[in-house]
Amino acid sequence: MGAIIAAAHAITGGEGKVMIAGGVESMTRAPFVVGKSEQAFSKQMTVFDSALGARFPNPEIEKEFGADTMPQTADNLAAKYDLSREECDRFAFQSQRKYAAAKADGFFAGEIHAVRVPGGRKKPGAVVTEDEFPRPDTPLEKLASLRTLVPGGVTTPANASGLNDGAVAMVVASQSAGESAGQTPLARILSSGVAGVAPRIMGYGPVPASKIALKRAGLTMNDMDVIEINEAFAAQVLACLKGMDIAFDDSRVNPNGGAIAVGHPLGASGPRIALTAARQLQRTGGRYALVSMCIGLGQGIAMVMERTGS
Repeated sequence: MGAIIAAAHAITGGEGKVMIAGGVESMTRAPFVVGKSEQAFSKQMTVFDSALGARFPNPEIEKEFGADTMPQTADNLAAKYDLSREECDRFAFQSQRKYAAAKADGFFAGEIHAVRVPGGRKKPGAVVTEDEFPRPDTPLEKLASLRTLVPGGVTTPANASGLNDGAVAMVVASQSAGESAGQTPLARILSSGVAGVAPRIMGYGPVPASKIALKRAGLTMNDMDVIEINEAFAAQVLACLKGMDIAFDDSRVNPNGGAIAVGHPLGASGPRIALTAARQLQRTGGRYALVSMCIGLGQGIAMVMERTGS
């Protein structure tokens, strides 16, 4: 999402008229890494998965702010905001159901570009036309049977986003450039906001970031027709909804499902939810959308958009 905002700022500042912004992430290819040894020729080496959480934290920073894993930060929010396992599972279940309904309606076909995957010696090639992560047929009872990632917590593989590959590209242009090209944009970027929170509750970042973005746009949450909060974890989204005084079942929130269903390829998720929100405005005739996401180690980012066209 930061790339979209940076492109908008650059255009506003006269540094260009048309830019391509987006993001890409291949989490399945994220390497394992090994830190430098404290002694020469040491056989003691710790291997870290670079797709998950903080690596090699500064001991002093860890002492003051902690170095909790991403699932642990979600559980921290669940404890802080009194969220139950049942509430988290139900939110995840609804995300899958909303995704399935949107897919059946053909909504996602308007934003997915088919990708040809080459074959190998014993495996034929294929054309990928839809996301592979969603599990819309999983019953709620199955979600409830899974073990939590952290003992005593609420987060499970089913109510958290997946480790995915993905890419999104968007055209960001000035109004004059769009008109010159004869193109009607999906939405107009009105404002953005970035905020910091304690690393232990990094998932709460969308709350202060959204307040900043709304204030800069001169709007309130009641003005929003679509509210997209990236679903890193169900507990994280529910904590944000509590912080924004939004009901868990508000129909404006992630109306087509979210990352718990689709997946969360980190760098691609921001532009993905921005594109989905803009298209949802066009689909429903709504006027304003708020999109936001948390950022590991304690940040949040948000953007307000307005539908364009008749």
